[in-house]
Amino acid sequence: MRETIVKQLNWRYATKAYDTGRKIPADDLQVLEDALIATPSSFGLQPLKFVVVTDPEVRQRLRAAAWNQPQVTDASHLVVFAYKKTLTDSDIDRFVEHIAEVRNQDPSALTDYANMMKGAVSAKSASDIETWNSRQAYIALGFLLETAAILGIDATPMEGFDPMKFDEILGLKDYSSVVVCALGYRDEANDYLAGLPKVRFSKQDLIVRV
Repeated sequence: MRETIVKQLNWRYATKAYDTGRKIPADDLQVLEDALIATPSSFGLQPLKFVVVTDPEVRQRLRAAAWNQPQVTDASHLVVFAYKKTLTDSDIDRFVEHIAEVRNQDPSALTDYANMMKGAVSAKSASDIETWNSRQAYIALGFLLETAAILGIDATPMEGFDPMKFDEILGLKDYSSVVVCALGYRDEANDYLAGLPKVRFSKQDLIVRV
């Protein structure tokens, strides 16, 4: 398993050309979605939405808002990561209620935990909250990329798009698009990167042991 993980991580790259005729099987798609749900977030609040876009017309409109990048329409699936623009006491209360329900706890036993989270959130400015929440999306993106690689599914993380236009097209109001990931299968004949070696600096360059 160790060898498989490393092999697949080295196999993956930011795919440029997708095979438009291949679709991700439903059972693999379920695993990818499960990976998104399992991703960690600060306090476990999950201030995110994962918009899985399959509608061809919607994807064509998104492509126009992403500088006509073909992966937006040509990949099997497209996931738009959106972060919640605010965090309120009601968000924390909802989360605490959910903890109590899942773990069969008395919600009153979580009062101190709830107050601690509310204090941390209230100490941040509105801008800080947006930055904090948007960073959670990148943790989820990492989970998705690794899971896709292990399943032999190609992926392309993308920041080259107009978030405001994406939000408008997708009807996002309380949330805002921050990063996108195309998912599918590479078209090796038409992807200039497919046959090239992966370029990464060595462990000696990047890992510091103290």
